[in-house]
Amino acid sequence: MRLSHLEALVALGSLLASPAFAQTAAPATSPAPAAKPPMTTTAPAMPAAKAAPGTTSSTSALIDINTAPKDQLDKLPQIGEARADAIIKGRPYKAKNELVDKHIIPQNAYDAIKDRIIAHQKS
Repeated sequence: MRLSHLEALVALGSLLASPAFAQTAAPATSPAPAAKPPMTTTAPAMPAAKAAPGTTSSTSALIDINTAPKDQLDKLPQIGEARADAIIKGRPYKAKNELVDKHIIPQNAYDAIKDRIIAHQKS
């Protein structure tokens, strides 16, 4: 015997309404009072201010590859004196990815510094 969709739904509904499938209520108990989270005194994080081109005040400041002096470029990861000289020699850059496009530095060195550099354009 085959049931239609409607008959199947009715049969399922009657099964679910039977006492065997009814939920039993848990004994009423009062929950323990929740502890309040401690008050924090730290201020929300402020976005880092951008430093003047070619300067850094912290590790979050961007270094402008078009104006930074050699000693600043030399301090970047995977950039030594030779690569700093090559970066300066290849100036100006329209975009920071030109360091790789112009074969100034290899991709792995660029990946290490890409979040720490910028290429500002002169107006």
